Amino acid sequence: MSNSVSKSSVQPVFVSAKPWEALLDHTDFVKTFLLDVLQNYIVEQRWYGGKSSQMKYIELAEYFKIQQDGEIYFGLILEVNFVEAFYQHYFLPIAFVTDENFAKENRILPIEINNQTGYIIDATHLEAFRKLVFERIATAEPKDTTKVQYHKSHLFKNLTYESSRFMGLEQSNTSLVYNEKYVLKFFRRIFADKNPDYEMSRFLSEKKEFKNTPAYLGSINLVDSNSANITIGLMQKMIPNEGDAWEYMLKELHKIFSNIEYKNIHIDALPNTELYQRLKIKDIPAEIIDWAGLNIFTQVRTLAKRTAEMHIALGSEFEETAFTPTHYNNDYTVWLKNKMLYQFQNRLNTIENNLHKLEDIALDLANEFLDKKNLIRKRFLNFDWTKLKGERIRIHGDYHLGQILVKNNDFYILDFEGEPESTIRDRTVKQPPLKDVAGLFRSFHYAIYANVFNNKEQYKASLEQLFKASEILYRYITGLFLGTYVTETQNANLNLGYNQERIFILKYCLLEKAIYELGYELNSRPQWAAIPLKGISNIINH
Repeated sequence: MSNSVSKSSVQPVFVSAKPWEALLDHTDFVKTFLLDVLQNYIVEQRWYGGKSSQMKYIELAEYFKIQQDGEIYFGLILEVNFVEAFYQHYFLPIAFVTDENFAKENRILPIEINNQTGYIIDATHLEAFRKLVFERIATAEPKDTTKVQYHKSHLFKNLTYESSRFMGLEQSNTSLVYNEKYVLKFFRRIFADKNPDYEMSRFLSEKKEFKNTPAYLGSINLVDSNSANITIGLMQKMIPNEGDAWEYMLKELHKIFSNIEYKNIHIDALPNTELYQRLKIKDIPAEIIDWAGLNIFTQVRTLAKRTAEMHIALGSEFEETAFTPTHYNNDYTVWLKNKMLYQFQNRLNTIENNLHKLEDIALDLANEFLDKKNLIRKRFLNFDWTKLKGERIRIHGDYHLGQILVKNNDFYILDFEGEPESTIRDRTVKQPPLKDVAGLFRSFHYAIYANVFNNKEQYKASLEQLFKASEILYRYITGLFLGTYVTETQNANLNLGYNQERIFILKYCLLEKAIYELGYELNSRPQWAAIPLKGISNIINH
């Protein structure tokens, strides 16, 4: 095999006398492919998560064949090493195409193999590859002991391939829609373990028959050279929907805030309620219903029920140890405090370095945060978690309105991969179920304030008045959610602990979440830092 016998305008063209199926056995090809080609290609991809770090080099950690009846593609596991002394793994399936008109936008490398000129491309852009993967899952045997293991659920039967397409723009994964009924998600950033999304989806769907998540239909896992089980793909039922709960909420909120002028609502006269009061719909005052309407509250109540049902399913397992509930202990306390203090210190530094970017309410709240940093640190450190009586279970871990689909006044919960900043091991640690509730509460808070920031020119009230209305609405929404959620979980004997314990955990998790968000806002849109800072202020002053 010789390098660059002819020059392409973009990259050197490789020539190989060997067939395609033997290409990756050539160490000089692999070396140059990784060094000269993939280093440039990978940084341009939407799914590449290392853009803020400096790449040192790429290694081929593993490769395997994805094949059927003589049709062969390669799956590459790429290890990207960074100057900052850490690494990430990515999955890239590749195909060789000879048609000059094909995949013009998605070529990785012009190449000549066995006297045939063509291109190496990302195989997901090739329909023949997408069809092959579908058929491998659809015809999977119950026990697959090969290196690449295809699994099919009992719910996935009598299927023939009709069509496939990309689902749309995604950040970290690539989703393919089959027959307009099924979705296969290829995980791009991968971990040397089962992906929590695969593990949780399969458990909820197959074992617990939880209806408000896309049904698990199949998967592709790789057993690597260290015998670790790596999830590459997850097949699920597609849920036709009216968009996600974030978009839905923003539309509803715009109507509610437009009502202030339309219905001549006096914000100062609106009745308020305590934070974290457990409410039923009948507890919400007529003035609030008159302003906001009943619809938003009935929808919040439904979402609280679905969230409770998810946690009840996750907390009702007594055989599979990955899912059996457990209590608080010293190991968990140490793990949590270390994680929290590291994150807290990181955000503290970020605030101090970005204070000059803040103004008005955001600056006032940031100064309050800095003034009270020791008080917040004590909140994290001075509590003995072993006194708690509730249970820890596997949770969603990254629960917010963007992870929930809306369909016919009901909600479907997606994406169980867990918190993006966490390691794969941390994502499987059993946590208080109220951590998911806190994630959703922060999402409600965000939606309310995002609506104000996005539409303030359209509302007549002052920003101060709009913020006041925002806080009142937030209290009623979260109060109703909490009231519904606690009742549902108690009726099913999911142990969230005693009332004071629940409020403590909720506040702790809200604080953790708001501090986590603060880093993002300060780095990307400082004017929005007021939202997590207001959340922190609510907690430390409550």
